[in-house]
Amino acid sequence: MTSDMMTIRQMCDAFEVTPRTLRFYEAKELLFPERQGQKRLFTRRDRARLKLILRGKRFGFSLEEIRQLLDLYHMGDQQQTQITRALDIARDRLADMENQRKELDAAIDDLKEQLKWGEKMITSIRQPRRTAAE
Repeated sequence: MTSDMMTIRQMCDAFEVTPRTLRFYEAKELLFPERQGQKRLFTRRDRARLKLILRGKRFGFSLEEIRQLLDLYHMGDQQQTQITRALDIARDRLADMENQRKELDAAIDDLKEQLKWGEKMITSIRQPRRTAAE
């Protein structure tokens, strides 16, 4: 094993993922570790790909979008196509995230109002009621 190769355990430790995650990405043909018997050995290329996969997942890219971006690496145009497509996907994802944030902010504000209303109701129920004779 060369020093450029990493075992599944080393990959898990380095990227804080589980072996199951690595096997899943391998099954989805996003990673292509070399095999020595039952042992998986990950190359520098696999590490770079995993870094991009994890970043894409963090940003909410689908696995298919990530696969497409990874596949564009070898277009022979100094990654211009890959970067352009990544920017397009990222812009769309950012717009989606900003919309989600607006919706979440509105839901939070609404829930706060509902909590205030509920607290007022509880307070009014707990206060002794005065009768007309008092």
